[in-house]
Amino acid sequence: MARSNRAPRGEAAVQRAEKLQAGKVPDLDRLIHERIRLGIVSALAANESLSFSDLKQLLETTDGNLSVHARKLEEAGYISCRKHFEGRTPKTEFRITALGRKAFHQYLNHMEALVRAMRSHSS
Repeated sequence: MARSNRAPRGEAAVQRAEKLQAGKVPDLDRLIHERIRLGIVSALAANESLSFSDLKQLLETTDGNLSVHARKLEEAGYISCRKHFEGRTPKTEFRITALGRKAFHQYLNHMEALVRAMRSHSS
């Protein structure tokens, strides 16, 4: 498998934050910016943990859609997934990681900076 020269996703988020602090407008974190993934990260930032069923209901999405987006966030290290049984019932539980919380806050800061820039240009 060929190795990419790109920085890992977590490092890319840190690089975007550094650009923002330097007064440059960095690229949005595309991983978080997608609607379902933003919903997942937002919900997990506001809760200690959520089950697959809770997220599915909250985001009004399908099992497959939630699975695909959650896996991308998990692969980036933004969320963790724990699978266990409650009695005989399988349960999947998600939590936001420290890296995910940092990336989410950086994303929010970036969006706030973009809003401020647009407001100052339209005045």
